[in-house]
Amino acid sequence: MIENSVFLKACRKEVTEYTPIWLMRQAGRYMKEYRAIRKKVDFLTMCKTPELAAEVTLQPIEKLGVDAAIIFADILLPLEPMGITLEFTKGEGPVIHNPIRNESDINQLRSIEPEEDVPFVLETVEKVRKELDGKIPLIGFSGSPFTLASYMIEGGHSRNFVKTKQLMYHYSRSWHHLMEKLAETVTAYLNAQIKAGVQAVQLFDTWVGCLSPQDYAEFVLPHSRSIFKQLEKGIPAIHFAADSSSLLGLMQKAGGDVIGIDWRIDLAVAWERLGSAVGIQGNLDPAMLFAPLPVMKDRVRGILESAANRPGHIFNLGHGILPQTPVEHAKALVETVHELSRR
Repeated sequence: MIENSVFLKACRKEVTEYTPIWLMRQAGRYMKEYRAIRKKVDFLTMCKTPELAAEVTLQPIEKLGVDAAIIFADILLPLEPMGITLEFTKGEGPVIHNPIRNESDINQLRSIEPEEDVPFVLETVEKVRKELDGKIPLIGFSGSPFTLASYMIEGGHSRNFVKTKQLMYHYSRSWHHLMEKLAETVTAYLNAQIKAGVQAVQLFDTWVGCLSPQDYAEFVLPHSRSIFKQLEKGIPAIHFAADSSSLLGLMQKAGGDVIGIDWRIDLAVAWERLGSAVGIQGNLDPAMLFAPLPVMKDRVRGILESAANRPGHIFNLGHGILPQTPVEHAKALVETVHELSRR
């Protein structure tokens, strides 16, 4: 039964025969099969065509031997039906042509109905579930309110998030209004994925590491907490943020059965801060996949020793797998984790 998979057992902090592993962005640009599809269609078309999105989701499963699949999509997809005009440009990534600047812009954002507004994501979930046929669990995901808000305000990627923080500090009432709308969208989106068949979900707070603990507590935590409280019960939820060593305790207060950490903190130290109430996901530096295999294996051994066989450890990278990563190194990583962690 899928409920007894090593990944879901680890999410529930149960003892497993070995440490489960999956990789953020495991369906992506480092694989030649992905690049072959990408040559024929643009990125958004891939995301919005269930047959292609399902194919890309499944590509790394047999090749790498991971213990969970994660649906192929993009965190910005729910923003389009809210009224955001989105484009993915070559070399620049996502560009938003009508960024949020004031309360009037926020008022124009609409609530979404996932079944009507992002049906392609839900159809992809159904197709992948059918293809997996109970072999391994399927993870759904969404961007967090803060990360989505930062894209909407900055108009794309940002290094310093000045525009985001200006809105947050100068117009806190508008900020919370925006975050409430996004929390509502994210909750509906994740619950729709659960209804469609995903067996776990992950909330990506990719950019929240730019905030101080005080700002996180005031401007982010209440909205992330509202999402976790409203998710369908019985489905494990992973709460991941990059560059978040100073925020771990606050993230735990916000919610999640498993807290995802990056490589900037020792796993044992993170677990000491969080205690035994949650599992931990992480935390190999994605660049370590470019190291000689003996060096990478030694680092994997160190992470597993830091985990010390505690129930609830899910091995992963501390962020998404990088585009130039050698596929054979990703495969070797999965094999090494399984080999070294077998009880």
